[in-house]
Formats: sequence, C-alpha cells, structure tokens
Amino acid sequence: MGIVTIVNLLLLSLNAGALPAFLRRHTGREPRALRIGFIDDAGAPYADQPFHSFEWTQLTDLGFRLTRMTVGTYRNPADFESDLGTVDAVYLSGGHTFVLLGALQSNGTGEVLAARVRAGLPYIGLSAGSVVAGPNIEPVAPLDDPADAPGVTDYTGLGLVDTVVIPHADGALPPYPSSVIDEVVRTYGDRFPLTRVNDDQALLVEDGVTTLIPSAIT
Repeated sequence: MGIVTIVNLLLLSLNAGALPAFLRRHTGREPRALRIGFIDDAGAPYADQPFHSFEWTQLTDLGFRLTRMTVGTYRNPADFESDLGTVDAVYLSGGHTFVLLGALQSNGTGEVLAARVRAGLPYIGLSAGSVVAGPNIEPVAPLDDPADAPGVTDYTGLGLVDTVVIPHADGALPPYPSSVIDEVVRTYGDRFPLTRVNDDQALLVEDGVTTLIPSAIT
C-alpha cells in the first residue's frame, strides 16, 4: 500500500483574509489556539525596510501565535523536522524568492518541509513563500533579481503545486507594476504553467483541487 499524500496549501499574494478559515478546516481550531512556524528567510534582504514587519503583524492581529524559524541557520535538518513537530502549520513569508529557495536548498530543510507538508502539515505562503511551493521559480526573475542569490543555480521549487504563482498580479504594488507582470507572462508563459494571483486573492489547494479565492482582510 502506498503512502497517502495530503497536501493543503494556501498561497497568498499579500492579504491573509482567507487564512483563518483555511486553518479552521484543517485543524478544527481557532487562531488563538494555533501556533504557526514563521519561516522568514525571504525577508532577510529587506530587514531594514518599514514593510518588513507587515506579515508578522498581520498574523498576530488575526490572533495566531507565531514561532520564528530561519531555515538557513539549521545545521541539521533533523532539528528543523523536530521544530516542525511543535507547530500546527507552516508559513513562508514574502521577500526575495531566490534567497528563500537558496536557504531551503542549503541544508536539506526544503526536502524535510516538502515531506511534512505532503504528510498533512498545512502550508501557507505569501508572495515568495507562494512561489517556492511550485515547480520552478525562474518565472519571477523579473520581480526578484537572481543575482542577489548567486549560489542558487537550480530553480526547482518544492513541487507542492503544479503551477507557478505570480503574486501581485494586479500591479497595485509600486515595485511590481502591470508592465512587469505582463513581461513575466510574455517571457515564461509558454514554458511554465503560471497562475496570476492578485493581492486580495489566494490560490487554495485542497483535496487535489486548486481554486483561486478571495483573500481580502475585512
């Protein structure tokens, strides 16, 4: 008998309005009773920027308890696996996609994470955290410069979903105007399956079904 794979993903662009209901369905508990492992490696290049704390605050305002996990600091993937056993879900923050993938590749934590998610651990990603869940991160090169992570030469993502999330697809954030999003689709749309996700949307993966849903904070 084969191993049953249960993959539950919520892939956000910016707003986390869909998150409480997602975790209620998969844990049966309210936000205040849940602890989320907050993987913050993607944000490292922007630690001095005012928006750096936005995601942490967004989640704590929703009532979640957070445990910070910086995967690039783990020397032993078994320690990371042990820490994942203490949380109810994992959240990969936004920031630099190539830096995040490099951290996951550097020490075996990416393989551990993917295995735990396939075994049922709910996965939430935002922006960069959503992109790395897919098959390949190359299509977001116009959004995040790969040269900022020179050690990353393999752009293969975690492979938890079969499409590449293109976040901020409505062009509302100044760093990612519609012209850049259009360039991504024009350059990579023939080579990769792409899904545009606006800042008030999320890509939901449950029971083998992938759906684009609203995710505005109300």
